[in-house]
Amino acid sequence: MSQPVDVVVVTYNSAATIGPLLDSLPAAAGALSYRTTIVDNASVDATPAVVARRADAQLVPAPNDGYAAGLNRGVAAAGGSGPILMLNPDCVLEPGCVERLVEAQEETGAGVVVPQVLDQDGATARSLRREPSLPRSVGFGESRWPLLSEVVTDDAAYARRHPVDWATGAVMLVSRDCYDALGGLDESFFMYSEETDLCLRARDLGLLTVVEPRALAMHLGAASGQSPELYAMQAVNRVRLYRRRHGAAASLLFLMLAVAREAGRALAGDPEARRALESLVRRSRRPAQLPWTGSILRRSSPDRSLTSA
Repeated sequence: MSQPVDVVVVTYNSAATIGPLLDSLPAAAGALSYRTTIVDNASVDATPAVVARRADAQLVPAPNDGYAAGLNRGVAAAGGSGPILMLNPDCVLEPGCVERLVEAQEETGAGVVVPQVLDQDGATARSLRREPSLPRSVGFGESRWPLLSEVVTDDAAYARRHPVDWATGAVMLVSRDCYDALGGLDESFFMYSEETDLCLRARDLGLLTVVEPRALAMHLGAASGQSPELYAMQAVNRVRLYRRRHGAAASLLFLMLAVAREAGRALAGDPEARRALESLVRRSRRPAQLPWTGSILRRSSPDRSLTSA
């Protein structure tokens, strides 16, 4: 591979985790050349100062237009033509990780390659996913029955290189051809579902998502935290993503199932579910960060208006 890998990281209050990630990159890249761009989405902690003190990354200050917009902004700022490694700031890459991801991309022609993700304790995280469907929407969790489970739980699936529908977006190598063909990530999702949309749109073009188990990356988890607001955003974006790919009747049923699921959890006293339920049934109660203002059941097209304006 002649072109450097463009490593793009989006930070938000990531002062405690960005240093270990950057420190892990040289061994992870091995003999490959790379350059790192960090887009800071208006952190209020010491993240910009931590990055500014380092000589191994360029810092791009940005308004907090969301994770997808941050990645698009970082790719544009990097200005390269090689593959793009998209990283969450709370990851640490194992030695050889980037080399093996690039090798897998070159050997398979995949549009997206993901590693075997490990949790904080070193166990394999359940990072592989199946395409959202009506039966899988009921549980929205883990089941040993593929028909009912979006999460891939089979240990063997994490031990061999093979195509998957999509994977969580903590670490993703995206080929330049794939990124350009898709026009980048859809910024209307703000965060959550943007990686699902990316992988499924790539598959529509014949560009598969492949897991490379020899590449290892530790993901420390939700270092930026979880909240009812973020969970509500996830719930709304799942419905929007499903509507993009399915007809009106099926999408209405998907929404009704989502409402029923969150209503049951809300009645049990779950504040995240209560906030998600509000967002699903009332447009005015959606998370304020979401740039999408249309009906949740209106079919949308990929949007890159924030960073292309």
